Amino acid sequence: GVSGSGKTTLILESLVPALEAAIAGTPLPPHVKNIDASGIEHVKLIDSTPIGANVRSTVATYADIHDELRKIFARTPDARAAGYKAGDFSYNTGRLRCPVCDGTGTVSLDVQFLPDVDIPCPECRGSRYAKPAGRIACTVGNGRSFTLPQVMETDVAHAAELCAGFKSVAPRLATLSDLGLGYLTLGEATPALSGGEAQRVKLAKELHRRQTGKTFYILDEPTTGLHFEDVRQLVDVLQRLVDAGNTVLVIEHNLDVIKVADRIIDLGPEGGSGGGTIVVSGTPEQVAACPESYTGRFLAPILERDRARQMQ
Repeated sequence: GVSGSGKTTLILESLVPALEAAIAGTPLPPHVKNIDASGIEHVKLIDSTPIGANVRSTVATYADIHDELRKIFARTPDARAAGYKAGDFSYNTGRLRCPVCDGTGTVSLDVQFLPDVDIPCPECRGSRYAKPAGRIACTVGNGRSFTLPQVMETDVAHAAELCAGFKSVAPRLATLSDLGLGYLTLGEATPALSGGEAQRVKLAKELHRRQTGKTFYILDEPTTGLHFEDVRQLVDVLQRLVDAGNTVLVIEHNLDVIKVADRIIDLGPEGGSGGGTIVVSGTPEQVAACPESYTGRFLAPILERDRARQMQ
């Protein structure tokens, strides 16, 4: 539906609270008459709100990659010889965190009459680790050695190459890359991520939870700011959730996402006081055939083009 037609209001202010109430066995919101949530045990809203405000939260910690890397490095001969455990590699409380910045990677300068200025820590240069961490090396199958601070400074794509032999890490890195996030460094602070990046990091984490096939996932305009290839990769990832038996609802304008939906609910016909009505609901072909649907008008030539390509 067009902007202001009521998509977000319907889903986030009616459907989500109603599903949560039905699952919890509590009364429905006053404006919701009834809902059938059979077969749904969890509701997950994957939106673009920032991922926490903790300065120690990074892409690697949020995606559960850092914990696995700490375990891997704790098993190295260097770590065993030095008596280091997995907990020592934590930059929250570990012995190997930088003593100057306390594992935040930055220090604040008190500038008189002006707000404090954050700069990279002069001791660890933003790595968050003390110098002894740079002496604990992990050697992979091709003979290449690297330290945990080095891995955290690399981007997801290069880290995937380094950690290809680690079954607990490689799939998580591959998922981040599949979502078009291969350029992010593992040590990137999550509060600094854009809304779209935060949303896709959250999605990557969900993909590696144990799937029961009874989760209702909701995404609010996940393609905002994405390249066409990134959109294609996003659709593939969403399909993996569906293939696991889950339900995925996407609030979206992007026609490349809309055309592959199993079902479309088109709100409108206009925005504001002219919205709030279901214009048409059905398959992409049914929506494209509805003359009252603005979405259908733009969807029809795309479906026709795709059919022509398949016949060639």
